[in-house]
Amino acid sequence: MQFMHIEDRERCDWIREKFESIQFRNISEGEQISNYKRINESHSWGAFMAMKFNTAKRFGLEGCESFVPGLKFCIDSAVEEGARTFVIGMAHRGRLNTLANIVRKPMEVIMAEFQGIRPRVTEETSASVAGDVKYHLGTTFRRPYGASGQDIKLTLMANPSHLEAVNPCVQGRARAEQHFLGGQDGDREKVVPIVVHGDAAVAGQGIVYECLQMESLANYTVGGTIHVVINNQVGFTTTPDRARSSIYCSEVATTIGAPIFHVNAQSMEDVANAFRIAA
Repeated sequence: MQFMHIEDRERCDWIREKFESIQFRNISEGEQISNYKRINESHSWGAFMAMKFNTAKRFGLEGCESFVPGLKFCIDSAVEEGARTFVIGMAHRGRLNTLANIVRKPMEVIMAEFQGIRPRVTEETSASVAGDVKYHLGTTFRRPYGASGQDIKLTLMANPSHLEAVNPCVQGRARAEQHFLGGQDGDREKVVPIVVHGDAAVAGQGIVYECLQMESLANYTVGGTIHVVINNQVGFTTTPDRARSSIYCSEVATTIGAPIFHVNAQSMEDVANAFRIAA
């Protein structure tokens, strides 16, 4: 956990009191069962796709499957706090798993895309149907969520191979959604932007800092964004010691005084708690 860089001493003391030297809140039995089901969905989806389409690029989550149940935990917690809309931007790794298990894009559509089947183009749809590889595509889905059946809207935005290009698009869409709700502080709590990075991209692409530094500007703020870094230790072909000067790829977040939580993806309960804290 990194928080001593935060200039506001009151915030530092709050984090120290709540988390340092104190075990995270234990996960209840019901939450553990839910976590097990979700990690099973995440792993089974990846294993099936690897078997069914073993020659196609899938950008699987091997080793980081806990991301999917963790993100669901995050959404659970945010919905409890009044959030109703989630705008997500992410790199390729884990996108298909996220589309299938979190946003709930129909799996038969994803399978069809793997087989090269596209929607029939007519005169009316020709302008709106885009041909692109499946791990660039996104979708919007509105559905009842959780035991309460609360209606929420989940959007995973499309983005190209220039991974972090989606960041300002996520912020802009979230800001627009908040604006049409009223644009006040209370309205910002109802729309949650979530950006998922790879370790090499978050450390090496300037657009990450350009978005972060607008965090508190009156005409740009979205009331906070949850950033998730999936660290697979290799940035395409480059090891960390040859890719960045900082110890952690997330050091850029220290510029705006954001707390940073480091968690091992193999520890499902810690992943779930880190996501809950973020929410």
